[in-house]
Amino acid sequence: MEKPDVDWAVAQYERVRDVLPSAHFAPTSEKISHMLDVAERFDVFLLDAFGVLNIGNRTIPGAPEWVRALKAMGKRIIVVANGASLSPVRSLEKYAQLGFDFSSRDVVASRSVLARDLSGRDEALWGAMVAAGGLGDDLPVETIALGDRQADYDRVDGFVFLGSGEWTPARQDMLRASLLRRPRPLLVGNPDIVAPRETGFTLEPGWYAHELARQCDVTPLFFGKPFAAIYDEALARIDPLVSRERIVMVGDTLHTDVLGGRAAGVRTILMADYGLFAGRDVAPFIAASGIVPDYILSKRT
Repeated sequence: MEKPDVDWAVAQYERVRDVLPSAHFAPTSEKISHMLDVAERFDVFLLDAFGVLNIGNRTIPGAPEWVRALKAMGKRIIVVANGASLSPVRSLEKYAQLGFDFSSRDVVASRSVLARDLSGRDEALWGAMVAAGGLGDDLPVETIALGDRQADYDRVDGFVFLGSGEWTPARQDMLRASLLRRPRPLLVGNPDIVAPRETGFTLEPGWYAHELARQCDVTPLFFGKPFAAIYDEALARIDPLVSRERIVMVGDTLHTDVLGGRAAGVRTILMADYGLFAGRDVAPFIAASGIVPDYILSKRT
């Protein structure tokens, strides 16, 4: 396959559009140049991580400062992240290293939403797409990391996709072969197709899950953005008296952050200078997809 870039990524999201939620959008977007430009319009800010707070292990310039400024104004900040590769404890440690002061009540990660679903399932043993050290003790079921032994794929009762940093074509082939022989549940903690990193785009669990859905008799269950479960969890942490019109989802993607936010009934801000659309004009992608953010934040003219 070709090297992932923004055009390829958006095309892949459009390819699976029938699986994604539907939503209604404003006809146009308002342009803003700083998060504080709309601070008075909202009481709650739901923040994506990649592309809003950080790119890989690098903090986005100015992000800790405007997060602190919003908190000082009394705004409720909740990170809503397709973060499944790290346990909740390790995620908070990473945010602290990046310069953010978040507590567990401030972070809703797709991994935790998936873990709650696992706790109600009967399958005894699960195989995980996960990097070394990524299993942790927060998953409520017996789980093994999938590697290069076909027997491990064949003996588990279900699969969980947490992180694809060490996933390989050979491992994908073994999983595909095993699912073709015996279909089993496939739970996806990170529905992202790609993620922006310091060195370019990486393929994420969502990409591999959609490929398996096309090739095998399985229907993946997704637990992150843009799907409802993670937004339901975030909204459950907010005072129910706060109007959805006073809540805004901030992210760098149309098909996860903006689409998911609007499907949940909240306003949206697309961060255009970092993350998926860095260096690109977002207008053609908005026009082609029909996914229109309420605001576009960019310092570019």
